Amino acid sequence: MSGTTIGLVGFGCLLSMLAIRVHIAMAMFVTGAGIYMVMNHGETSGLLYTLNNLVYARVSNYDLAVIPLFILMGQFATHGGLSKALFKAAGTLIGHWRGGLAMASTAACAAFGAICGSSLATAATMGQVALPELRSHGYSGRLATATLAASGTLGILIPPSVPLVIYAVLTQESIGKLFVAAVVPGIIAALGYLLVIALIVRKDPKAGPAGKKVPFAEMVRAQINIIPVLLVFLVVIVGIYGGWANPTEAASIGAAACGVIAVVSGGLRTRGFLDSIYGTAHATGMIFMVLIGADLLNSSLALSQMPGELAAWVRDSGMPPLLVLGSILVIYILLGCVMDSLAMILLTIPIFYPMIMGLDFFGMSPEDKSVWFGILALMVVEIGLVHPPVGMNLYVINKLAKDVPMKETALGVMPFLASDFLRIIALVFLPGMCLGLVHFLG
Repeated sequence: MSGTTIGLVGFGCLLSMLAIRVHIAMAMFVTGAGIYMVMNHGETSGLLYTLNNLVYARVSNYDLAVIPLFILMGQFATHGGLSKALFKAAGTLIGHWRGGLAMASTAACAAFGAICGSSLATAATMGQVALPELRSHGYSGRLATATLAASGTLGILIPPSVPLVIYAVLTQESIGKLFVAAVVPGIIAALGYLLVIALIVRKDPKAGPAGKKVPFAEMVRAQINIIPVLLVFLVVIVGIYGGWANPTEAASIGAAACGVIAVVSGGLRTRGFLDSIYGTAHATGMIFMVLIGADLLNSSLALSQMPGELAAWVRDSGMPPLLVLGSILVIYILLGCVMDSLAMILLTIPIFYPMIMGLDFFGMSPEDKSVWFGILALMVVEIGLVHPPVGMNLYVINKLAKDVPMKETALGVMPFLASDFLRIIALVFLPGMCLGLVHFLG
C-alpha cells in the first residue's frame, strides 16, 4: 500500500474508534502508532524515539503556557461569582423588556466568555446563575434552555479562546491576530442571538414575559460592579495585540486580576481557590494529553504524506475553491455530532489547512487566508456544540433543567442555528468581517 492509502485507512480507523466512544487521546495514540509501525514494517524504535521527542517538545512549548492561565482565569471567574455580577448588570439594564432576561443571559455569556475561553464552562456557569431566574420569571423551558445552550458557544468565539490558541500553535499563526479577528464575529454572533430572542418573543409573548424595571441607582451600581471584569478583557486583548505583553504574560495578568477581583468581591474563598486550582490542573492535563496524541497522529500522517497528497489533489482537481471550503465546513458540522471542539481542531487542521492555503479565495494573501479560515473553522466548530443530537452544550444545560425534555431544548436551538448559518455564509463572502479590525490595528 502507498503511504497515502495507509494514512486514509488509519484515519478511517480513528473515526471508527471515536464512533464507539474511545477517548480521543487514546484513539489518536493508537492510530498514530499503528501508522508508524506499518510504515516502518513493524519496527518500534523509531516510534518510541519520535514519541519521546514529541512529548518533550509539546510540554516545553512556552506558547502553550497560555492555556492553563486562561483556564485558571475562567476558574476564578466561575468560583468567584463574577458570572452573577455580569448577569445582574445585564438584567438590570434590559430585564424589563419582553424577552429581556433571555437577552441578558446572552449578553452575560458574551461577557463571561471574554474572561473564560471555554464554551462548556460558560454554559454550565451561566446556566446555574440564569436558569433559575428565567424559570421563576415565567420563561418557557424551550426558550430558557435554548438561549443558554446557544449563548454558551460565545465562550470559545469571543477571545480569549483555547481552540484559537491551539489553532495558532498548529498553524504557526499569531495568537494576537486571531484574537482580534474573532472580536467582530463574536459581537455579531451575540447580536444575532439577541435578534433571534426578540423574534421568538414577538411571535410568542408568553415565552419571555417582561420583568419589572429596577430603580436607576441600582442599575448604575450593577454596571459599575462589572467594570473591573471588562478591564481585564481589555488588558488581555490590547496587551497581546499592542505588543507590550506576549500572550502568556497577558494571560498571567488576566488570571491574577480575575483572582484579585474575585477575592475582593467576596466570592472567592479558600474552597473556591482550591477548586479553581484543581479544575485548572484537570482541564490542562486533559488538553495536553489530547495534544500529545494529536502530535503523534499528525507526525505519522506526515510520514505517510497523506495531507500533502490530498492538498495537491484538491489543488489540481479544478474544483472551485468555495466548493472545497463548503465541503470542509459541512464535514466540521458532521464531526460535531461525535466529538468536541478541541478534538475537531486537532484532528482536522493538519489535513484541511494545507488544502485551504493551496487555493485562492478572493485574492487574499496567505496571512489573511490563514486568519480567515481559523475564524471560520472556530465558528463551525461552535455549531457542533449545540447541534442535535450530540451537542455538548445541550446536555450541560439539560442536566441543569431536568424538568425540560431534551427534545424541547433541541427544537429551541434551531432558530439560533439558523442565525449561525447566516453568519457563516456572511463571513465566507465578506472576509472583512474578521480581517477589517486586524488591518485597522495593524
